[in-house]
Amino acid sequence: MDAIASIGRPSVSALLTADELFDALDRDSGRPTILDVRWDVIAGPGRADYAAGHIPGAAFVDLATDLSAPPGAGGRHPLPDIERFGAAMRAAGVSGSSPVVVYDAATSMAAARAWWLLRFYGHADVGVIDGGLAAWTRAGHPLESGTAPVSPADFLPRPGAMPMLDAGAAAALAARGVLLDARSPERFRGEIEPLDPVAGHIPGARNRPTTDNVDPTGRFRSADELRAAFEALGVGAGVPVGAYCGSGVTAAHEVLALALAGYSAGLYVGSWSEWVTDGDRPVATGPA
Repeated sequence: MDAIASIGRPSVSALLTADELFDALDRDSGRPTILDVRWDVIAGPGRADYAAGHIPGAAFVDLATDLSAPPGAGGRHPLPDIERFGAAMRAAGVSGSSPVVVYDAATSMAAARAWWLLRFYGHADVGVIDGGLAAWTRAGHPLESGTAPVSPADFLPRPGAMPMLDAGAAAALAARGVLLDARSPERFRGEIEPLDPVAGHIPGARNRPTTDNVDPTGRFRSADELRAAFEALGVGAGVPVGAYCGSGVTAAHEVLALALAGYSAGLYVGSWSEWVTDGDRPVATGPA
């Protein structure tokens, strides 16, 4: 599918502070549904961390099973189908008429996957806590332990509200626009590859590690800083842009950072882990 064209200028209100969420929890109406999306590429879903302490009322969402289809030809974290995703979100208390707030441990690398999927599947009001649970605890706000009771809700996913790329569209974008590789420089150059069977990058891609999008506390850098960094890589008005990573998780963080900078970007969900399943697809190594 070629969804390179922008679907409109992205919202720049996707982030909220821990204090803003704390204040929202005191409202009698319009209280957000909160999703805890803690996950680590090595350790996996952070269910035990959630049970030990989470934002009051938050439901745990498993990135590997709720926000991804089983690994296979579509990569390590393929797009979940409409039935899987809808059922998981309804079980977590997500309603189409109520705001949703997502968070992870600190950097929003995992939370951005939930943000992107909810937006792709048609939810219009999704926020990310800037700095995640670390920001919440630094602000002195309380945690609760155990499992929060959740009332199943009515979210009905409708796909297509965010631009998405397949392998062919990603290759075309690298040739006629800007395709950003969100992995570390060493993985981009093909010097190491700890997770996938082939090292390197999509020919024509440009490297922008997602780790550069946040400060040492895990909070996003300012919109001006992000805009300057992306423009230095060729992003600009009228230039089609997309992002990929190893398996489509941290690339969603790149798409969110681009949105904060004022740019709409397509996400190659299958990313490198899907790209290398076809031996006929070209592989580049070294710097861009």
